[in-house]
Amino acid sequence: AALVERIWGDDLRIEGVVVEPLDGVDALAERVREFGPGPGRRLGVLVDHLVPGTKEWRIAEAVTSEHALVVGHPFVDVWQAVKPSSLGIAGWPDVPRGQDWKTGVCRSLGWPEDTGAAWRRILSRVRSYKDLEPELLGRVEELIDFVTA
Repeated sequence: AALVERIWGDDLRIEGVVVEPLDGVDALAERVREFGPGPGRRLGVLVDHLVPGTKEWRIAEAVTSEHALVVGHPFVDVWQAVKPSSLGIAGWPDVPRGQDWKTGVCRSLGWPEDTGAAWRRILSRVRSYKDLEPELLGRVEELIDFVTA
């Protein structure tokens, strides 16, 4: 939510769109019911690493409707949607399966293992959409088009 707000926030507010963190999809069905999408009240949700056939995919499919759209980007975490060049690194490190990805990234880059501080560091380097990977840009634009239609 912080990344979307940083890049698109002003434009979204003009359109009456609010950006909020979801903190995972496990409670998505409940959050969608609470929001109550319907005519004139559309909901768009962006999910990290939404892979067909997974639990997260099934949850997303169950809540998608004419008034609620859930899309995913291909990155393990939204951190990866920030271009490495914007951070002054050659690329995002490979983190072995079974290891916490964010902690593994911090270790590999020689950063303190404080993922909150790491995210603030990453976010501080994002100035415009040019600092983001096209795969994220397309999904966010899709959601914006959906909720403002």
